[in-house]
Amino acid sequence: MLTELFHALLALDKTLAELAATYGPWLYALLFAVIFAETGLVIFPFLPGDSLLFISGTVVATAGLNVHVLVAALIVAAVLGDSLNYTIGRTIGPRVFDRPDSRWFRQEHLRRTQAFYDRYGGVTIIIGRFVPIVRTFAPFLAGVAGMRYHRFLAYNIIGGILWISSLVYAGYIFGNIPWVKDNLSLIVVGIVAVSLIPVASTWWREHRAARGKLGSEP
Repeated sequence: MLTELFHALLALDKTLAELAATYGPWLYALLFAVIFAETGLVIFPFLPGDSLLFISGTVVATAGLNVHVLVAALIVAAVLGDSLNYTIGRTIGPRVFDRPDSRWFRQEHLRRTQAFYDRYGGVTIIIGRFVPIVRTFAPFLAGVAGMRYHRFLAYNIIGGILWISSLVYAGYIFGNIPWVKDNLSLIVVGIVAVSLIPVASTWWREHRAARGKLGSEP
């Protein structure tokens, strides 16, 4: 499964270019659906949001589509997705922590996101936009914790604007520079690697803390 995902990431630019050539403006709707699913449904934490946004910026630059329309549409998708996720968390409540692991749900993802909340508080909603898995579970946990919706919505909108606009416009501006275009696959892998650094850092701190507790036990 990981191998298939890796190959799909490397071919993402070709796939989006073909979709843009075939469906034109319908690409807006397709990307809207993907971003909404990743941010709004906890069963889709592994969708390639960061690399998808960057590459979508490079594609619209050559496909005759309007990058500003794309950015606006995806900001709406991201804000609505997080709001749905918050509502699901608010509805389900703490019972989710007793739910067993399944193909689509891992308690480990909740624990890692909880570690982000413990460190950053409500700003996790903004920071988490740039971190795979965390961006899917952060609004969910905000709902579980009962964060007031108007406070959550402020973080949600700020995070959505920063996440979507920074990556899409970066792809639009830099994606068709010859060197970037020739090395796009490596850049996609780099984006994924950089976005996973906070997750790896949190896991390492938890791992060291757990080993420290075990070492201190008599």
